Amino acid sequence: MAIAKGGKGVYGFRMGIIMLETHFPRIPGDVGNASTWSFPVIYKIVKGASPHRVVNEGDISLLEPFIDAAEELEREGASAITTSCGFLAMFQKEMATAVGVPLFTSSLMMVPLVYRTLKADQKVGILTVNSEALTQRHLEGVGADGVPIALAGLQGGHFSSVVLGDRMEMDVGRAREELVENAKGLVFENPEVGAIVLECTNMPPFSKSIQGAVGLPVFDIVDLGNMIYHACVKFRYEGTM
Repeated sequence: MAIAKGGKGVYGFRMGIIMLETHFPRIPGDVGNASTWSFPVIYKIVKGASPHRVVNEGDISLLEPFIDAAEELEREGASAITTSCGFLAMFQKEMATAVGVPLFTSSLMMVPLVYRTLKADQKVGILTVNSEALTQRHLEGVGADGVPIALAGLQGGHFSSVVLGDRMEMDVGRAREELVENAKGLVFENPEVGAIVLECTNMPPFSKSIQGAVGLPVFDIVDLGNMIYHACVKFRYEGTM
C-alpha cells in the first residue's frame, strides 16, 4: 500500500495565481474565478495591491510583496504561477528570477509568439484596460518591444471604471458591448492587424464575442495559463490505432 506524506497545508493544485486585492465581480472566464480553470488552482492575495496602484501608478514598491507571494506559492507546491493583472509585465524578469518554477505575469508574453504566426506585414492588436498607462516598460518586460503592434484601450468606459475603480457591480452586457466595439474599432483603424491579444485578465469572458465580431484569432491569459499548466502537468495519451 502506498505511503502518503504530509508537510503542506493544502494539496491537489499545481497552478498558483497571485491576485490583486479587489472587490469587483469576477465572472466565469476571469482569471480570478476558480471555475474558469479545468484544473485546481490556489490563490494568493497581495494586500494593498489595488488596480489603481498597479495599472495607473505602476507602483514599484509593490514588487517585493508580489515576489513574496510568488515564493509562498512555490513553497506551498505550485508548479507554475501567474497573476491577475497584465500590467505586472513590468515585474516579469524580477518575479521569474525569484522562483524555481515557470512564472508568467501577463498575456503580453504571447505578443512575440503571436507575431511570428502572422505575415511579415501584419501587426498584433492589443486590447488593454488602459492604453494610456501601457508603456514601453511593460512591453520590454516581456520581450514584446520591437514587435509591430496596434493598441486600443477601454479607459473612460464602464468596463474600465469597474476594474480600475474596483466597483462592486458590473453590467456584463454593457462590458461585452464595449469590448466588442473597441476590438472592431481597432481592426477597422488598423486593417493590418492579424490577431488580437487581450492584456487584461478580466477580458477572457468576452474573448468568444470579440472573435465572433472581428473574425481573428484572439489570445488571452487563460490560453497562456492552460498551455503552461499542461507543459508542467503532462497526461498520458489514450486511444485506438
